[in-house]
Amino acid sequence: MNNYSKKSTLVIGAFFFVAMVIVVRLFWIQVVDTSYKVTASNNVLRYEVEYPARGLITDRNGVLLVDNQTAYDIMVVARELKTFDTTAFCTIFNIPVQQFKATINDIYRRRRSLGYQPVAVMKQAPAEYYAVFQEQAYKFPGFYAQARSLRNYPRPIAGNLLGYVTEVDTATINKNPYYKPGDYIGRSGIEEAYEYYLSGKKGISIYVRDVHNKIKESYRDGAYDSIPVAGTNLICTIDGDLQEYGEWLMKNKVGSVVAIEPATGEILALISSPGIDPRLLVGINRNFQRMQSDPLKPLFNRAIMSPYPPGSTFKVVNALIGLNEGVVFPHTRYNCYHGYKIGRGVGCHGHPSPIDMTQSIQMSCNAYYCYVFRDIIDNPKYESIEQSFVQWCDYVRSFGFGKKTGIDIPSEQSGSLPSVPLYNRTFGEKRWKSLSIISLAIGQAELGSTPLQMANLASIVANRGYYHTPHLIRGMQDSSFTDKYKERHYTMVDTAYFPVVVEGMYRAVHGGAGATAWRAMIPGIEMCGKTGTAQNPHGEDHSTFMCFAPRENPKIVIAAYIENAGFGATWAAPIASLMVEKYLNKEVKRKDLEKYIQENKPVKKEKHEGKP
Repeated sequence: MNNYSKKSTLVIGAFFFVAMVIVVRLFWIQVVDTSYKVTASNNVLRYEVEYPARGLITDRNGVLLVDNQTAYDIMVVARELKTFDTTAFCTIFNIPVQQFKATINDIYRRRRSLGYQPVAVMKQAPAEYYAVFQEQAYKFPGFYAQARSLRNYPRPIAGNLLGYVTEVDTATINKNPYYKPGDYIGRSGIEEAYEYYLSGKKGISIYVRDVHNKIKESYRDGAYDSIPVAGTNLICTIDGDLQEYGEWLMKNKVGSVVAIEPATGEILALISSPGIDPRLLVGINRNFQRMQSDPLKPLFNRAIMSPYPPGSTFKVVNALIGLNEGVVFPHTRYNCYHGYKIGRGVGCHGHPSPIDMTQSIQMSCNAYYCYVFRDIIDNPKYESIEQSFVQWCDYVRSFGFGKKTGIDIPSEQSGSLPSVPLYNRTFGEKRWKSLSIISLAIGQAELGSTPLQMANLASIVANRGYYHTPHLIRGMQDSSFTDKYKERHYTMVDTAYFPVVVEGMYRAVHGGAGATAWRAMIPGIEMCGKTGTAQNPHGEDHSTFMCFAPRENPKIVIAAYIENAGFGATWAAPIASLMVEKYLNKEVKRKDLEKYIQENKPVKKEKHEGKP
């Protein structure tokens, strides 16, 4: 056989081999493998998606915070549209006739392109409308009802931390092909963070049509159907009663309150005021635009997103850093004559002088912490101010400032912490010193912390040196998330130094004359606290307070931040102490204070020299 014959034989053989592969593949697709018959392009079949019930959310005591209610999308298949009584249809659903006719005419014009793809003509019809429609469905060929699960709130609280559910957008569909137009998805808060668990899994039913496009039977006796899988139920860490009480106290006020169980990092309450009534964002979110344009920003979760200056609550951090660096001691005493008089000076309120460290926290002395801060930054063991300042920043960061805490909901902000490059740009390289940045001594200047970070600081002091990552979900149904939150995060400060600060915070509440937080005192409860009045260049000062109770084996820490409310002891401290009393005693006996706080709001700037 010559070379030409050999090549011809090879070509013919290859041709027959390819042809055989194609024939076998076509036989497999058309005869053996029936999955290709159940594609959405097959007009003989009708596909009905069955949406699962979304997972429930309970508080730490098993009380329902979020469950579900059923609504119905009214769907129409364009190819099945026939003449029907539009007035009767609109009467059932109480919708404008002309608007509905325009919708139907548009669908009818697009019937060829739509084919047997169902289109929603009305979304989230209430159950009472659906019941009437079902009785008269035979009058409306091509229409059917698609059951949907909407959120329901037995008590309208915690909207900012729970989040809401809305229709999925195009960007999400492009990123995740599981979602289709018309599906719902969690947005913000727990609903977004735990979407994977809460959403469940969609089911589908496939039906065969006859020549008249009527549903005849399930395709292959339901062999390709799938049942929906309900979402997973979640157990939230918050105490519903405490959350509701805190929101009640915060009415007519702008700010935030965060409560944490220090032994676990579980968040007991997370309040942003003004906040969201979750009922207003159920369904197609008609109220979203109004909330978004509200100047008070109810959609803005101040607890995790607003970087306020911490003010005098930050003095405990500088106290601990100074002790650990060995530049100050518990017995160290400094004079204060209405403030720190060096350089531009820092004012202070009237109190006894000189004082030691415990008294400095009790009386919230600004001058004392100016001395302490300069001792830290000017420490001769460091070669330069830049080196000592970087070390100071590392200390502060170990207390959870300047970084996210890692809370298990989205949109948390890290706050702000200054840096050497920032000050080099501001003052010039090698041209700044401790006196240039003295405002950091009292928690001002470029420092910014969220209320969550301040509550975390209170947890660190309550635990005498460490914290657990703050979180909002403690478990789901039969499993627990707690293992990953058991790790202790220690600061760079030796735990031996914390009792000095604890004693100072105890005296700030119970120390009598000179105690800045005496209004927070609760009969029968040993509480430790620290007030703050944070300077605000854009308006009146902010009132802030952090505390924990009881002193030994603390069960709760709270940070309260009330915008434009003046001295910390006036608004933030009473609100925090009422919430502590509510949580530990299950009732509040200081009814006069409770009534005053709930019925009033800050109305004017309080003059308080030094703003401790």
